[in-house]
Amino acid sequence: MLWSLLKIVLFIVAVALLAVLAQWLMAADGALRVSFANMEFTLGPLQATIALLLLLLTGWIVFKLIGLLFAFIRFLNGDDTAISRYFSRNRERKGYQALADGMLALASGEGREAMARADRAEKYLGRPELTNLITAQAAEMIGDRKRAEDVYKRLLADDRTRFVGVRGLLKQKLDQGDTQTALRLAEKAFALKPRHPETQDILLRLQAGQEDWRGARRTLGAKLKYGQLPRDVHKRRDAVLALSEAKDILDEGKSVEARMAAIEANRLSPDLIPAAVMAARGYAENNQQRYAVRVLRKAWEVQPHPDLAAAYADLEPDETPQQRIKRFAKLTRLKPDHPETKMLLAELYIAAEDFPAARRALGDLATTAPTARSVTIMAAIERGEGADDAVVRGWLTRALNVPRGPQWVCDNCHTVHGAWGPICGNCGAFDTLAWTEPQNDTLALPVESGMLPLLVGRVETAPVEVEPLQTRDPVVTPTDGADNMPETVAATRPEPQPAPDLEGDDLPPRDGPDLVMPKDAQTPGADRNGARPPK
Repeated sequence: MLWSLLKIVLFIVAVALLAVLAQWLMAADGALRVSFANMEFTLGPLQATIALLLLLLTGWIVFKLIGLLFAFIRFLNGDDTAISRYFSRNRERKGYQALADGMLALASGEGREAMARADRAEKYLGRPELTNLITAQAAEMIGDRKRAEDVYKRLLADDRTRFVGVRGLLKQKLDQGDTQTALRLAEKAFALKPRHPETQDILLRLQAGQEDWRGARRTLGAKLKYGQLPRDVHKRRDAVLALSEAKDILDEGKSVEARMAAIEANRLSPDLIPAAVMAARGYAENNQQRYAVRVLRKAWEVQPHPDLAAAYADLEPDETPQQRIKRFAKLTRLKPDHPETKMLLAELYIAAEDFPAARRALGDLATTAPTARSVTIMAAIERGEGADDAVVRGWLTRALNVPRGPQWVCDNCHTVHGAWGPICGNCGAFDTLAWTEPQNDTLALPVESGMLPLLVGRVETAPVEVEPLQTRDPVVTPTDGADNMPETVAATRPEPQPAPDLEGDDLPPRDGPDLVMPKDAQTPGADRNGARPPK
């Protein structure tokens, strides 16, 4: 501080002396006379200028000598690096200037210029922990991955830069698609800095992709511990991982461990449909029907789903259709106005061969909010009531051009999946599958869809009068699953009558033992995988 103040004072004195000297020269008669120690010197203009430059140079040398003197005094006082810092100060100034220029060049996208500046800074500073990172990023910018990898490996030698080197190599392996090596590097980076949010996310994604569910649960616990994840989100995702772990255990033939893991997943997230189904079936295998019913009812109250109805039906596989209708009353009266409940009731009444009750249970769902499943159920009702083949085939034709209804859709990329999974098969996102209607869910046909009813039959679109069910409980469920429902309808329908001749080779067949239903219109007896309800 004192030395800085002294330099400022000396600078002001020097400027003042120069100003006085310049004024004196302007007032002189062309010659400069200098008297010193009884000696007099007469200098011309050129000689005076040279003398002034020599005076300035002498002053600069004096300043340097004074600085060296102060450094020597600090050295004598115990500062071992005082003299070395004095001589390296100029190099440091040039080095830091080159480092700053390199950072600016890197930020502006000039990779080669950034590398040159980083090399210059390394020459002056000798600080690889500062310059290597700029060199590596600049090398990646210009596509020189080999040099970038070499620089990242050099960073591993220093404890201060080891994490930066591991992180750089990790990103390179991810870009190359080498997930095995990337997983090991992510584990190393997580061990070095367990609080780093980006490392936690990458490690969790890689562990889930490699189906290392136990490791993923540990990583998820670390995110909760260090405050990177809300507790409710942690419970949901931990349940998804526990369910995935249970499925793997079940594949290995360990039914007891799988049952316990599924029950744990259901405990963590009762509204997770796949966990509820798997836990209910585990309870049923252990002859704990009461617990199974409780799990399924709780999940149905949050989000009605065909898988829940299928698992509920499997609890009593040998009951009659009438007994099943009565038993399902406790489930369906939880959400009586939900479309899934209406279609479930209609399917169960069809299985019981009570087609008027099935029509009342379905209501106007097939006309006001048609889906492939509801429209196909309507076709089955028409067939069971003995309607003309043209009417039945008209409903089936309409089923080709209506939305398929709720499916497993990724919230991130909106890809439709046929079965639930913890990871999206398209974008690789974790826990993004939801049971909802996909965007633009229509089927394209090779002919104009509006002409199909004219070609194959008519659709009755008159308003449907919904009458209260007489003495039955408003509840229903398939007997033996979705695949058996068409056969039940076919067995009870009247003998087909000859249909009028129609033109066109692409018409759907009118006769045959079964009423073909789309896969998405199956009853809840079919085995499906489920997912979490929409957020």
